[in-house]
Amino acid sequence: MDFTSLYYFSELTKDMHFTRTAERLFMSQQTLSNHIMRLEEHYGVRLLHRKPTLTLTYAGEQVLAFANHILREEANLKDILADVEQQKRGIIRFGASSMRMNSCLPGILPDFSSRYPLVEIHITDANSAQLEQKILKGELDLAITISPEGNPKLADIPLMTDQVYLCVSDTLLQQYYPARFKELKQKSRFHADVKDFSNLPFCMLDNRMGKSIEKCFHAAGFTPKIYTTSSYIQIGTALGLKGLAACFATRTSLLNMRGTAPDDINIFPLYMENEPVFQQISMIYHVDRYQSAYILYFLKLAEEYYHKMGGIPINELVKG
Repeated sequence: MDFTSLYYFSELTKDMHFTRTAERLFMSQQTLSNHIMRLEEHYGVRLLHRKPTLTLTYAGEQVLAFANHILREEANLKDILADVEQQKRGIIRFGASSMRMNSCLPGILPDFSSRYPLVEIHITDANSAQLEQKILKGELDLAITISPEGNPKLADIPLMTDQVYLCVSDTLLQQYYPARFKELKQKSRFHADVKDFSNLPFCMLDNRMGKSIEKCFHAAGFTPKIYTTSSYIQIGTALGLKGLAACFATRTSLLNMRGTAPDDINIFPLYMENEPVFQQISMIYHVDRYQSAYILYFLKLAEEYYHKMGGIPINELVKG
């Protein structure tokens, strides 16, 4: 059995729809169907339930696991041979959130492309949980995520401790705390606790960072007045910069706002029970994935970039 049919079967399982997969792969539906039938004939099992909707049989699940393993090993072999022949042509399938890509890629790619001009970068925009699954399935080589929780199949290279900040405009503070405005600013300059801002509306997050922020409110003993809820930190910060609500940002997201934050925006380091709130940013990859010379160089540049960003004072980072 050649790898082609296994590859097409693996791709079909991503959509579970013959027409959509065929269109995505620029092939006819009949050709795709022929590859699946060829696999079923070769192994003597049915891989898919066709009705009422397309789903994997138990045998199909086993063949999919095998296909993903074989395809990952083939990619490893290609990279090993490329290193042996000292070739500089290849592909890096890289994933991150759009926020992290916007902040890091402009700082990484100039040096990378100077050394490896023939290496293509295929980019996937997704959240940390989705990226982890894509790494585990062999769909990505590298991804920048919030540090995963101890999956033995994921290699985890720490890049930066990303401090979380509470962002509040002067206008909002004066509106809700007219008598304590100056006192509150001074108190929160180096140590902000959400309990001191309980009157404010908040832009909340329903991602991993949002779970950390929810713990802050729980520790403070009150339920926040929610202005918006989103998975994307950029939405909250955009509204926060307009003075519509308090919002939360990280060093990485503030880097994307560099030079655009209004002068009246206060950026307070967020604390919970006298400890700073942060999230660990990591580069992850599958432990079985061979790391070619150009992938290792990409990783080296990412580590250097985040180390540099972690050392920039926050005021300088915001003002640009």
